[in-house]
Amino acid sequence: MKKIAVIGTGYVGLVTGTCFAETGNQVICVDIDESKVERMRKGEVPIYEPHLDVVFEHNIKANRISFTTNLKEAIDFAEIIFLALPTPPGEDGSADLSYVLGVAENLGKMMTEYKVIVDKSTVPVGTAQKVEAKIKENAIVDFAVVSNPEFLREGFAIDDFLSPDRVVVGTSDERAVQIMTELYKPFIRDGHPLIIMDEKSAELTKYAANSFLATKITFMNEMANFCEIVGADVDKVREGIGSDSRIGHKFLYSGIGFGGSCFPKDVNALLKSGADAGYQFEIIQSVLNVNENQKIVLVEKVKNYFGDLKGMQFALWGLAFKPDTDDIREASALYMIDALVGAGAKIVAFDPEAMDNVKEIVGDDVTFVNDQYDALKDSDALLIATEWKAFVNPDFDKMKAILKEPIIFDGRNIYDLKEMKLKGFYYNSIGRKTVLK
Repeated sequence: MKKIAVIGTGYVGLVTGTCFAETGNQVICVDIDESKVERMRKGEVPIYEPHLDVVFEHNIKANRISFTTNLKEAIDFAEIIFLALPTPPGEDGSADLSYVLGVAENLGKMMTEYKVIVDKSTVPVGTAQKVEAKIKENAIVDFAVVSNPEFLREGFAIDDFLSPDRVVVGTSDERAVQIMTELYKPFIRDGHPLIIMDEKSAELTKYAANSFLATKITFMNEMANFCEIVGADVDKVREGIGSDSRIGHKFLYSGIGFGGSCFPKDVNALLKSGADAGYQFEIIQSVLNVNENQKIVLVEKVKNYFGDLKGMQFALWGLAFKPDTDDIREASALYMIDALVGAGAKIVAFDPEAMDNVKEIVGDDVTFVNDQYDALKDSDALLIATEWKAFVNPDFDKMKAILKEPIIFDGRNIYDLKEMKLKGFYYNSIGRKTVLK
């Protein structure tokens, strides 16, 4: 059993603290938001993540996790301190380390014995050195700084944390290696590796992993665009190349671009890190360029079909950047909304979880409804931006009866072309032949 403090209770911090408590550790989570801390003390989960509420409630009842706004209380309690703080992108794409370094400065002032300080936030190469230097300005005791990047998929975060593909620990401190190995022992009993490396390599591993996955997605989106030109089917291409063990099936689904809190931020940050070091990532720059255009490719299809969109109304299914989350950061739906509203169109939107988050951004530009079929009333076509399970097997007869015309523009390729033909829909997707009604 370890005593752990987690500084920051955002997505990564809350999942980290809850999962460490689940394996028998004593965890104290710190946040500066007093109302948020009070809600968590009452058992309220402030974010949407499948199964998190169950594990969260279980560990509160077991008295293994607690919450505070008092940083000194948490530092005095813990032997391992995780920094799970925001690193928002600046205008130039660089990661803002002000939150991380601000806490590091306070750590140096408050520590009275050896601590292991763990960077859990996704940070650029060299951040561990900066954190160490900032702590040393005030520290009177020994400590170690460790890079321990997270590899969590939103919608699967609990499973990913409790059963990780691998755990990466970056440190040159042997005492810290032993402590981190003991901490992660319950998570790697099924044979997945604990990989020990230096701090810089660990920091770069996270950026490299996300940038590579973003590249796979972007490659398939380019293939999809080309398939439409030459009359090929991107689903067949995906099946053909995914069967190659050197490539694999994952992250080969074409669509309207990647979003979320990780891929866009991390790819931009890697590009900026390269520029700062005098290196130009040609592939990374191309990935960003293609993805920017891909986010509104569905809107271009709509314009090509209808022409002038002024005064028209479109139903939009899906607002989150992916299903099983309420995260709308860099969501393609937001780019589509801007483009459609800019063209004079009206939008009626539905999403199972993300509507409240979007309301705070778009205001009156979008009408929100509480049922997916209500969005279809008086709409000229349906646009699909997120592949929620509730959208995959809908009542097509009901949809056809409510829409002005049976027209669907699908940015996630969730319907079968033959079925759309039988149902009498005009169906335009990504990288596949258009079905004419």
